[in-house]
Amino acid sequence: MAAPGSAIKHTFSSLVKQKPPKTSPTKSRGTMAVSMKEVDPVFQAAGQKDGLEIWRIEKLQVVPVPKESHGKFFTGDSYVILKTTALKNGSFRHDIHYWLGKNTSQDEAGTAAIKTVELDAALGGRAVQYREVQGNETEKFLSYFKPCIIPEEGGVASGFRHTEVNEREHQTRLFVCRGKHTVHVKEVPFARSSLNHDDIFILDTKSKIFQFNGSNSSIQERAKALEVVQYLKDTNHDGKCEVAAVEDGKLMADADAGEFWALFGGFAPLPRKPFSELNGKDSASTSKLLCVNKGQTAPIDSEILTRELLDSTKCYLLDCGSEIYAWMGRETTLEERKRAGSAAEELLREGNRSRSHIIRLMEGFETVIFRSKFDKWPKKADAVVSDESRGKVAALLKRQGFNFKSPAKAAPVKQEPQPQIDCTGNLQVWRVNGSEKTFLSFSEQCKFYSGDCYIFQYTYPGENGDECLIGTWFGKKSVQEERSAATSLADKMIESLKFQAVLVRVYEGKEPIEFFPIFQNLVIYKGGTSTGYKKFISEKGIEDDTYSESGVALFRVQGSGPENMQAIQVDTAASSLNSSYCYILHDGDTVFTWIGNLSSSMDQELAERQLDVIKPNLQSRLLKEGSEYDQFWKLLGVKSEYSSQKIVRDQESDPHLFACTFSKGVLKVREIFNFTQDDLMTEDIFILDCRSCVFVWVGQRVDTKIRAQALNIGEKFLELDILMENVSRETPLYVITEGSEPQYFTRFFTWDFAKSAMHGNSFERRLSIVKDGVKPRADKPKRRPTTSAHTGRSSVPDKSQRSRSMSFSPDRVRVRGRSPAFNALAANFENPNARNLSTPPPVVRKQLPKSVSPDSSKPPPRTASIAAISASLERPKATLIPKSIKGRCKGESGRG
Repeated sequence: MAAPGSAIKHTFSSLVKQKPPKTSPTKSRGTMAVSMKEVDPVFQAAGQKDGLEIWRIEKLQVVPVPKESHGKFFTGDSYVILKTTALKNGSFRHDIHYWLGKNTSQDEAGTAAIKTVELDAALGGRAVQYREVQGNETEKFLSYFKPCIIPEEGGVASGFRHTEVNEREHQTRLFVCRGKHTVHVKEVPFARSSLNHDDIFILDTKSKIFQFNGSNSSIQERAKALEVVQYLKDTNHDGKCEVAAVEDGKLMADADAGEFWALFGGFAPLPRKPFSELNGKDSASTSKLLCVNKGQTAPIDSEILTRELLDSTKCYLLDCGSEIYAWMGRETTLEERKRAGSAAEELLREGNRSRSHIIRLMEGFETVIFRSKFDKWPKKADAVVSDESRGKVAALLKRQGFNFKSPAKAAPVKQEPQPQIDCTGNLQVWRVNGSEKTFLSFSEQCKFYSGDCYIFQYTYPGENGDECLIGTWFGKKSVQEERSAATSLADKMIESLKFQAVLVRVYEGKEPIEFFPIFQNLVIYKGGTSTGYKKFISEKGIEDDTYSESGVALFRVQGSGPENMQAIQVDTAASSLNSSYCYILHDGDTVFTWIGNLSSSMDQELAERQLDVIKPNLQSRLLKEGSEYDQFWKLLGVKSEYSSQKIVRDQESDPHLFACTFSKGVLKVREIFNFTQDDLMTEDIFILDCRSCVFVWVGQRVDTKIRAQALNIGEKFLELDILMENVSRETPLYVITEGSEPQYFTRFFTWDFAKSAMHGNSFERRLSIVKDGVKPRADKPKRRPTTSAHTGRSSVPDKSQRSRSMSFSPDRVRVRGRSPAFNALAANFENPNARNLSTPPPVVRKQLPKSVSPDSSKPPPRTASIAAISASLERPKATLIPKSIKGRCKGESGRG
């Protein structure tokens, strides 16, 4: 039977000769110049939801494969597979694969290729298309069917009968497994000559499954092969059979090894040369760019590949040896795209490269790997088709007389990600001075300077005992010497805890969502107080702009609530204002609170809280945007335009997992598609890229020297910008050691803590699971003691707690401070996860006329509740306060 590749030329040629639909020149050039009448009706509703859809070619027709049969392939058939992924931005990503069994017919293989083009047309021409040949599938394709696919003999066109496992007598079969992260499985002849020292073999007998580990195979490969053993055990034996591991070269006193070799007629030395043509690789060559014109290819003469070489009105082939990319300009016709596919098939035949992949791409939807082949490819916008673009495509096709149903959109993820960390823990902070660190008192640990570096240690209750986070925070104006010192000091702290803590590196302005809730109330001042900063500005002759209480300063107030609020000093200029925020401006004892028109009542409440931190003993004049005093503008210099849009922080994107190898300062990565917890190998380092932050996961069995380079590996990863997203080098970097995974990391997986608590290497752990299953933890580990039982901060702040009412009147008298009894009751309405805050919630003012009220909207329930308590406290009653609170209040006053 002819090879699968030869089948496609005949079918492509016959379709190319067909007369294209009559369209005007302007209408034939568009995002997808294709008649929907040519699209198989079975594809009309495809790609509307997340998941897999599979069709088999039967009598040259596309027939859907039931979901329960997904992953079952037959060597005599051809298939079309659509993977739809719902992205966080509300769009769908589509990947189309057409899989050709080794015994498929010419017509079926050609039909699968053409139907792939039609399916892409039905999806709006945005999908990436992959040619998959049995035995040489891409890792992305195999990741859909973990742990593996094992095609069965049979097929529709060949006349073979598809038989179920329970219908036939079990046959002893030998499989070879290759792959450190994704397993390629192939059945080989059941003979000693099939074995070698480099690979892993699985012998599936009626009563027992043997895994033979070649002496040159890696631990990771052996562990991955055991996933195939588990699959065979469940599929062929209903999970009831023995499993044995046989080590190459270890025969003495091993009953399993003796039984294994007896099945081959006795032990004999194995050949040194590996069996299987899969070990061979297509000869790699320099990437060559060819232009396709009427089915003929012509090389593009250029030493450097650039984006400018690609014309939107043409199709091109990029021959990279192991794969050929067919790039199709967005203004090409369906006929031209078919001819480009035919030309790619012809290249494979001419070079006898049946195992090479063909990947078809539409302009604007190029993969990262394709773009990386070119020098300085322009920044790629998100591959998302907007509502407007969808409408244009639909309207264009409708004008051509075709009924086109616009692809559906996924439900966008609009909600802000919530911090996955307990906020009731114990916080300690140090400022870096030169090469040393200085411990900060409670009153100072939430006051940072942009010219300084800080180290913080936060211990909090986690799901499986106490968890610890050690981090460095680098101010925007901090000096490199102190940044290096902070990194070194933090590393020593991690080492002293036997790497059982998470390390994070944070830059000012790029803080992760877990950072601010830890500090709860953070003020960031301009300038610096460290010796390194003072020395730097002195040597450079730079004016010292360090914050002074007696000077002029402007603070932007931001946050999501009392347990997460910040005041950040900004340039004292009108351009620093933003209608979406509240600001505090002071000149010595003169204080203004500026309320942006787009700010919320919560923003205003946070501004009042921050007044008790920045200027605790002074009354503020409240100004609403548009009603400012001349004195206010005078302090800011001059009136000028300012923004009204909220400051947008880097949003968390769909995560990508990469396996890393790091040698001699060179980092190489390999993406793991559709990853799970089982992909994390204890011998390796992995990187989880979420765009807004990057996690470096270090296995327990990683070499000590490589472990010490974990943060450096993360920095190298950011420099490489693997996903070509112009990622910032100041992106937060976490270093996580296996066994100490926090919830804000495990949330990206379906996590089983019992697996992460297992001992041994990857192979030993997996073998234990295959034989005995995963045993849940009998008890949780004991927590490490903490310094203040998770109170986090002193219960008595340095300054007396007070509140002020905000008013438009500069002469309004300050409302008196609240009594301890009131504070005790009001605390019941605070956030239960919050620690002792530096300032209490503000006193609720009496109802003001609407014309002067800063916020005339209905007060929130919590505020109303506190107001009711405040009113009742004006008439104290003996029975109002519970005895437990009474006693506590007396004790507090006694300490005062």
